Amino acid sequence: MRAVVVSKAGGPEVLQIEERPMPKATDDQSVINIKAFAVHRYEVLTREGGSPSVKFPRVIGVEAVGEVSEPSKNSQLTKGQRIMVVNGGFGRAFDGSEEEFALVPDKIIYPVDFAGSWAEFANYPETFYTAFGALKTTKLHAGQTLLVRGGTTGVGMAALVLAKAMGLKVTSTTRREERRQMLLDMGADDVVIDQEGKLQTDEAYDGLLDMVGASVVGDSLAHVKRGGYFTTVGLLAGKWIWEKIDPFESLGGKYATAFDGVAINDEIITEMFKLIHDNHLTIPVAKVFKLDEIQAAQEYIMKHDRPLGQVIVTTD
Repeated sequence: MRAVVVSKAGGPEVLQIEERPMPKATDDQSVINIKAFAVHRYEVLTREGGSPSVKFPRVIGVEAVGEVSEPSKNSQLTKGQRIMVVNGGFGRAFDGSEEEFALVPDKIIYPVDFAGSWAEFANYPETFYTAFGALKTTKLHAGQTLLVRGGTTGVGMAALVLAKAMGLKVTSTTRREERRQMLLDMGADDVVIDQEGKLQTDEAYDGLLDMVGASVVGDSLAHVKRGGYFTTVGLLAGKWIWEKIDPFESLGGKYATAFDGVAINDEIITEMFKLIHDNHLTIPVAKVFKLDEIQAAQEYIMKHDRPLGQVIVTTD
């Protein structure tokens, strides 16, 4: 089987396709046939050596869709069952999605009833789960207001369509005026321009999902109502630590948390896909690559002016 192996940190050239023996199922690990996966910017960071916990050689890639090839001895999975895998050490503590077959702990394999193509299925696991999990932390209910900061990211677009399906009134942000109409066409009730770290509005919202991160947290919190929820989701600005935040000025009467994607379970996956199926939810796919084009796929994900949407790789 083919596997994309990173033996040392570096540029796209370190993504090398190797022939490896087929893995064998164990008592609690099943073999999955990976059919497709999305590529993410933070995986490029990992490839470049920016994730100290990841030890090379490693097959990276934190999510995949496919089918069960060989169930484990103790598994309730069945051969040929459609599944998704996301996080749980996948592509970091052990080999991940950039290969044709993978040995995966049963506890992070989630059966999903999805009838579309593999490339369509790959649009959902990490991006939609992150958005849905973050939305649940805001504790909002139908009719309340939500602002999605970083609205043209994959997670931002997923949050928009999921939140609308949940009955929320959604405002999305973008730094580029020419992307306003696309967000409106996707269902946003309003669009706010994010200019040099400042939202160009005086409005406050019942909930706020922030994909940008620490560099704008003070401005984001200023747009959350008293009693409202702020959830940080992403780090687009590349900065982790909050600085110069006055808790009485910024957090008075508000609730703040971070969504870390840890508490994944079958019930949440089922609830999410019911929303997806019932409301025909999707977000744009910018381009689909083949596995042997993985270097080009990782270069493409980093392009500033590429079309909006997910970058998908298929193994067929």
